[in-house]
Amino acid sequence: MTIAIERHTLSQAESSWSSANGRYAIEAEAMSVHYGKFCAVSDVHMKVPSNKITAIIGPSGCGKSTVLRCFNRMNDLIAGVRIEGEVLFQGHNIYDADVDPVEVRRRIGMVFQKANPFPKTIYENVAWGTRINGFRGDMDEMVERALRAAALWEEVKDKLQQSALGLSGGQQQRLCIARAIAVEPEIILMDEPASALDPIATLRIEDLMKELSEKYTIIVVTHNMQQAARISDFTAFFSVDENRTGQLIEFDDTEKIFTNPGQKRTEDYITGRFG
Repeated sequence: MTIAIERHTLSQAESSWSSANGRYAIEAEAMSVHYGKFCAVSDVHMKVPSNKITAIIGPSGCGKSTVLRCFNRMNDLIAGVRIEGEVLFQGHNIYDADVDPVEVRRRIGMVFQKANPFPKTIYENVAWGTRINGFRGDMDEMVERALRAAALWEEVKDKLQQSALGLSGGQQQRLCIARAIAVEPEIILMDEPASALDPIATLRIEDLMKELSEKYTIIVVTHNMQQAARISDFTAFFSVDENRTGQLIEFDDTEKIFTNPGQKRTEDYITGRFG
């Protein structure tokens, strides 16, 4: 079953958010995720620093994407999911009954593994989210700003009215990033955003993430440990227990995780002994 919600906006909690010190973008406290009777992820305690890139790594099936989807309530859309614990965004639990998950997803955007542009023009792909959110400013200026931020403007400025489906895979993914940032979120979640791309397109996405982290907090799931080492400031390593339940094993500076991990299971994974 999906989590019951009441349709109120996050703005109703604004006063409590303003008391947060801003050091952490999002905090998971004793967070567990159940799919029916199966516990997919158990007892996650994790504080994600603001305006940094945090990578989530670990073997397949350890719950990396499940955890990522908890941070903007995307798991609400999956039948049979139950979330325990809290996820704090600016000091307010996003799973409280008075929080609107649609507003959560506006402020905490997401880019998926497979580029998913709408079958619309490039322009309308970027404008879509702001349009449905009641944007009343200069739409042309907003579209250009988002495309520039996604390092795509120079490549598409003369074909904004062409179908987004005609773009290359790497361009489509950057378009999806432009669409996500057009609504001005505070956090961008990325679920293996470069896994289906060639090496050149992958490097462009990585460079873009570094640029975007100056303004946004980025949390990225990746199977590529070299990528995590290259782009992230912090790394969270997840693994599974004997029941195949995902657990956060270690969370620290990326350099420490890759050079001097505090847990043997982390070292075993980093060095290729398992996973």
